[in-house]
Amino acid sequence: MKKLLLIRHAKAVHDLSYDDFERPLKHSGFKDAEFMAERLLSEKIVPQLLITSPALRTTGTANIFAQHLSLAKAKEDLRIYDASRLTLLDVINGFDNKKDFIGLVGHNPTMEQIIHYLTGNIVDFPTCAIALIEFELNDWAAVSAQTGTMKWYSVPKDHH
Repeated sequence: MKKLLLIRHAKAVHDLSYDDFERPLKHSGFKDAEFMAERLLSEKIVPQLLITSPALRTTGTANIFAQHLSLAKAKEDLRIYDASRLTLLDVINGFDNKKDFIGLVGHNPTMEQIIHYLTGNIVDFPTCAIALIEFELNDWAAVSAQTGTMKWYSVPKDHH
């Protein structure tokens, strides 16, 4: 069985002086990421590794999750930034089969699109939302439309 943890980056600043790629996390984004990482820990939902878009807001989010979950620093994959649903599927299909549980930190609208594609579920996926999808498969390359089941979903709202 393969498990995929999808994490949307935490809230970032919307300041036109920053290039989109370089937008840093807001203070509330740091708090949300810490809160959600601790929620994963309390639910014992801990991936073996994290893979992230290299944009500042995604690496910032991934670093917080890595610290709280005692994981190695996330691997960066430029394809995740600005990915279409098909590109994100290519990234997932290329995951190392030695790993059965991988976390991917990325961006909307692609995260909502890939969740719908893989599970049939339509979900609102605000900043720092997390979805856990399980596949009755032993090969990441076999992951495709409607092969996954959403097992867990959580958003950071209501904790402030």
